[in-house]
Amino acid sequence: MGEDRGMPVPVEPPPTAWALPAADGPDENEVVGVGADLEPGTLLAAYRAGIFPMRLGVGGPIGWWSPDPRGVLPLDGLRVTRSLRQSCRHFDVRTDVDFETTMRACAGEHRPGAWIDESFVAAYTRLHELGWAHSVETFRDGRRVGGLYGVAIGGFFAGESMFHAERDASKVALVALVDRLRAIGATLLDVQWATPHLASLGAVPVGRSEYLEHLAEALVAPVAPWSHAG
Repeated sequence: MGEDRGMPVPVEPPPTAWALPAADGPDENEVVGVGADLEPGTLLAAYRAGIFPMRLGVGGPIGWWSPDPRGVLPLDGLRVTRSLRQSCRHFDVRTDVDFETTMRACAGEHRPGAWIDESFVAAYTRLHELGWAHSVETFRDGRRVGGLYGVAIGGFFAGESMFHAERDASKVALVALVDRLRAIGATLLDVQWATPHLASLGAVPVGRSEYLEHLAEALVAPVAPWSHAG
């Protein structure tokens, strides 16, 4: 997969100072709570509990989300068409080369809601520095043209966002991510919502209770270090 700069062992940060909401009590907008912070300990506690943060509108407060159903991409269910497989040959795929730049590309102005603001970039970059957040990037002729980022805890990976500047560039990053997760023994790839685009790639909707069961198993699954598949 090319160059890999991931940390071999993530560093556990100080625990969160907040009592985070349970994943099974959302309002009609699938938001279970509002507020708290984006400290590393808070983010990890949230993902371990089955919730994730997004701002409630541009410049709004932090909302903690628990979609029902949840979008999950089975690691043996990624749909790779013949044309996508051919595209994979035309990109150089790297991992954790420049996490912050990749995340900023995902936060481009064209993105709906523009919820990935400076506070999110700083928070997830810090999580990356501790070894919990990772990026997968696609390059052509030395130029970054696509990628994605997310959070890895045990055998669980929370895919947060992706971008592309060339056709199939983000899909190729997703193929590489799935290959890596399978190689290290991961069991759960969370994509938040099974949008039509993600569904075309194999994502499926999973009820909240079933998702939380899979999450609990994935968090304690024995996996190789993230860099194992480099």
